[in-house]
Amino acid sequence: MKFHYDFPIKKMDSPIAHHHRILMMGSCFTENIGQYLRNHSFQILENPNGILFNPASVADAILSYINKDEVKEEDLFQLNETWHSWKFHSRYSGVSKEEALEKMNRNIAEAHQFLKTASYIIVTLGSAWVYELTDAANGKLGTMVANNHKAPASWFHRRLLSAEAVKSMLLPIITALRQFNPILQIVFTISPVRHLREGVIENNRSKAVLIQSVHDLTNEYEHLYYFPSYELVIDDLRDYRFYAEDLVHPNYQATQYVWEKFVDACIDDSSAQLFKTIREIKLAYQHKPFNASTQQHQQFLQKYATVTQRLSEQYPYLQLQTELDYFRTGIRSREQAD
Repeated sequence: MKFHYDFPIKKMDSPIAHHHRILMMGSCFTENIGQYLRNHSFQILENPNGILFNPASVADAILSYINKDEVKEEDLFQLNETWHSWKFHSRYSGVSKEEALEKMNRNIAEAHQFLKTASYIIVTLGSAWVYELTDAANGKLGTMVANNHKAPASWFHRRLLSAEAVKSMLLPIITALRQFNPILQIVFTISPVRHLREGVIENNRSKAVLIQSVHDLTNEYEHLYYFPSYELVIDDLRDYRFYAEDLVHPNYQATQYVWEKFVDACIDDSSAQLFKTIREIKLAYQHKPFNASTQQHQQFLQKYATVTQRLSEQYPYLQLQTELDYFRTGIRSREQAD
């Protein structure tokens, strides 16, 4: 008896390997998959503007990375004793203009440099609903915002983008990305996070718009790839058991399932073969000894320092320096104590 509908996923023609650099953009589900990639020592840069839900904000952010467009003082506004930008998540706001500008412009510069040599950009779109500033807001009338920063509801007007409008926003970005970095491969996916605050019917309308627009683009351009995150949770698992208590966000089991499917479809086999050793190193790094000065723990550290060093020498692009430093520091601390 089958309790879920398992469907085939088209494999990526040029799968992702550890030596590739990956820029990840979009909704909070981006950060779920990003964490898995980071845990397996891939080179990633994740959401330089913070979480972005709608395609207009994603497109605007990507263009700012390509052009290295700095945020200026006049782009900021003050609310609740904090300076914000309508283009950035609140995590990059500041109690002073200088603090906010430093955070935002540092991230834009980092994204600009990263994107130059990135092999992939993974874009997860969350919602086709956009919020535009009204004349009651602190900002230019009609501006599409990436984050509401807990501003009053009267500051925003909500509207649903059409599939054609989404395509018209994404198409110039696809062209600009390829001109900026000709080797870049673009991966689209739709977030399975359900935006129920918009309403059940409204959420489904929104997802339909995103699905239609992205599939139109991927059918037209060979260097685009679609990974079905949304379909895996909504149509394959299809059960509230796979959602958190809020019935909005996929839970650990669901994200783990999507990750496993992502590995099968999108990760190079030689890189996937390293996962077991990498996970072992990561678990050793997280190990908390009862007594760090025991001979047994020193042998433990020495073992994993050796394993990590050998793996890093063989694959110098693996992101394992933090773990290696930890193992070595523990050994040195014992030697200095002796």
